[in-house]
Amino acid sequence: MKPGEQLHSRTTPIPGLLLFELAVHGDERGWFKENWHRAKMRDIGLPDFGPVQNNISFNAARGTIRGFHAEPWDKFVSLASGRIFGAWVDLREGPTFGTSFCAELTAHDAVFVPRGVGNAFQTLEDDTAYTYLVNDHWSAEAQRDYTFLNLADEHVAVPWPIPLKSAILSPQDKKHPRLADVVPMPGRRTLVLGAEGQLGTALRHAFEGDATVEFAGRAQFDITSEASYRAVNWRSYSAVINAAAFTAVDAAETPEGRAAAWNINATAVSRLARAAVEHSLTLVHVSSDYVFDGTAEVHFEDEMPTPLGVYGQSKAAGDAAVAAVQKHYIVRTSWVVGEGRNFVRTMASLAAKGASPSVVDDQWGRLSFAKDIAAGIRHLLDHQAPYGTYNLSNGGERQSWAGVARDVYRLSGADPERVTPISTADYMGPGTAPRPRSSVLDLSKIRATGFDPPAATQRLAEFLRSLQL
Repeated sequence: MKPGEQLHSRTTPIPGLLLFELAVHGDERGWFKENWHRAKMRDIGLPDFGPVQNNISFNAARGTIRGFHAEPWDKFVSLASGRIFGAWVDLREGPTFGTSFCAELTAHDAVFVPRGVGNAFQTLEDDTAYTYLVNDHWSAEAQRDYTFLNLADEHVAVPWPIPLKSAILSPQDKKHPRLADVVPMPGRRTLVLGAEGQLGTALRHAFEGDATVEFAGRAQFDITSEASYRAVNWRSYSAVINAAAFTAVDAAETPEGRAAAWNINATAVSRLARAAVEHSLTLVHVSSDYVFDGTAEVHFEDEMPTPLGVYGQSKAAGDAAVAAVQKHYIVRTSWVVGEGRNFVRTMASLAAKGASPSVVDDQWGRLSFAKDIAAGIRHLLDHQAPYGTYNLSNGGERQSWAGVARDVYRLSGADPERVTPISTADYMGPGTAPRPRSSVLDLSKIRATGFDPPAATQRLAEFLRSLQL
């Protein structure tokens, strides 16, 4: 391909199966082509699938047939010499299972074959070299995940130019099952880590009924354990949502807590980021307002981290590791409220007891209800929003902690004047972690994707009603 030269692609009846026309330049010496150009391929619709291995199948004789093989990875196929009749059948779970497509390919052509689409070809010339890039390494273990189809299946009825009885094929390819007996290849799943916490519980509700989402608590997957990473078949997943974190902000200031915070929020996250890079996963990671010192009135996604305490420092380190992953979403949130212990539940309990708490009145932010964080994460994935960092809290006017407490009292039928405002200086004591003065997050970026979080006051009223049922 010469500078400025245009590539062309076309779709097929099989979703994700794309044909490409490549430019071949020849002279008396032979010919040359740019067989793979990541940027140009991506610009015309090819997924950025991250190839890691290149294979060549040389076929000496015309009439040689290979396939149908559906592997658990994507591949980009082209020819170095010769000519083939290609055939593809969708062997993935879903409504297009059994859909087929055929085309003749030469050195001028290429085809992108998605994971789970059966691929077969018949050589139409001697000395045909068939080359393909794949985005996972072959292994005997990986081969167990293949799906096969008989080349003579009556339903697909491939019009082989050279009849099968005259073709050259392996004994194994003759034994593959007919379409009626093929077990469809399941789609890749999403793995949710930290599924037992406030956000993990909300994610269970957000993805309820979606069989492609798998949830793991610490007993199923410990993000600090190398053994957990080795035990996972990462080829089965397309995305990982990390809702696991060390969140005991004050405890993080102790020697034991400092080690735990860094182990879970930074070291383990970097290991997860490495797995995402190695297996081309989309990594969704939940961050915190504590990565900022709070001197800015409103925090934008591109603000440099300035954490005050150990918890914020460990979260900022984890964010940096995730940002190095090509396909990532860092979801930054604040003042989280969900199932389990949280500030709103504590204030509601105190209101019911007629207590008179002293609450900080010079730290500002917005509540972030776990159900809306979970919905925002699902929105980013479902709508394939541009990768990057997104602020995600509930909307509305900013409030202080004391203002939230007064609202809880009022909505619970208690006297809001029982809440006594105090300063952060009065609140701070030995072992108390420093807090950002402002935790207000700008929501323009996530709103631009089509997700507009409800007002925090609306969600607070709904949450308190649910506690009273």
